[in-house]
Amino acid sequence: MRAIITRVSEPIRPEDMRVSDAEREKVQDRLRRAQEAGQLDLAEFDDRVRSVWAARTRGDLVRATADLPELPAPPGPPGRRPVFSDTGGGVAMRVLTIIWSSIVAVNLVVWGILALTLGDLVYPWWLWTIPPGAALAVLYAAGIGRPKKE
Repeated sequence: MRAIITRVSEPIRPEDMRVSDAEREKVQDRLRRAQEAGQLDLAEFDDRVRSVWAARTRGDLVRATADLPELPAPPGPPGRRPVFSDTGGGVAMRVLTIIWSSIVAVNLVVWGILALTLGDLVYPWWLWTIPPGAALAVLYAAGIGRPKKE
């Protein structure tokens, strides 16, 4: 026997959607920042956090922060400082350094393979790759392609 659906359910409003613990944690963090900014005292912060963790819907979470002004998002973790700047000099130094490093690596590998297979130390021609690297280091030390200090 087949069941017949007689009624189509209405879509659920966004404020009636169930919330996850991750959403509760975000609102708790928002309340913590408001308390640190002096917008909430400790007792009110405690009450609101309790209501956040008791919340079942997104509407409940919105009510917990409805009267608070928006605060700027906390700064993220500091990123790694770039080695080369995004200027033309920085791009050129990056490309030249990659090319130089590749040449050094190939020379060292070929020299090592020859030294191992011949069983004798071969003339270390790879030493001739050091002067271009030293020139790149001098240019970098002079500030070519280096990012500005903040």
